[in-house]
Amino acid sequence: CYFFILPVIITPGSANDKINVKNNYYTCLVMHGKVAKRQGTRYNNHVCADRYRQAQEWRKIMAKKEAKTNAMRILETEGIPFEHYTYECGEFVDGIQVADLLKLPHEKVYKTLVTQGNDHNYYVFVLPIEGELDFKKCAKSVGVKSVEMIHVKDIQKITGYIRGGCTSIGMKKQYVTRIAQQAKDLQTMIVSGGRIGSQLELKPEDLCRAAKAEFAEITQ
Repeated sequence: CYFFILPVIITPGSANDKINVKNNYYTCLVMHGKVAKRQGTRYNNHVCADRYRQAQEWRKIMAKKEAKTNAMRILETEGIPFEHYTYECGEFVDGIQVADLLKLPHEKVYKTLVTQGNDHNYYVFVLPIEGELDFKKCAKSVGVKSVEMIHVKDIQKITGYIRGGCTSIGMKKQYVTRIAQQAKDLQTMIVSGGRIGSQLELKPEDLCRAAKAEFAEITQ
């Protein structure tokens, strides 16, 4: 995994930067990062083609950056403010690695784990990335005799999220959810945004509301 800083591809001026394309008589109109094509006159094909290509790449990058997950859409619908962090990663990394990549304090970053109870229902637990579940406390908090972790291969089937991008907000179904009690002491906490490469920072009580969760003693 690695970070990258996107270069500024287009710098808007005070007026439209109009460049004519020789082929097909197109004019590229570049203004505030948006590109339109319209019929025009012949002029400097090489410059226009290059600028147009750069603008298209910029749009692709911005579209990827602004793509919303189900969790983000739910937060926006609920009117819950959040901050979105992104990082570039091609495969699963654990929460501690993510926190280090983004230079975030470990105590603020939480992971989401899914278990199955002896009643065959699924239960979701949100805890600090350096913490471990106390299964007896977890079972007690949801009113069952015992719980155990689900298999990694079943995460997406059960939650709708892939491993490394699982969050308690907006799962495929509404499962009983518990957030570690110590989260209440934080002003804000950070959880997965619903896909690999995405993290959300929000108030603990807002996460509790969005995930329809409760706070409980669930860690060792």
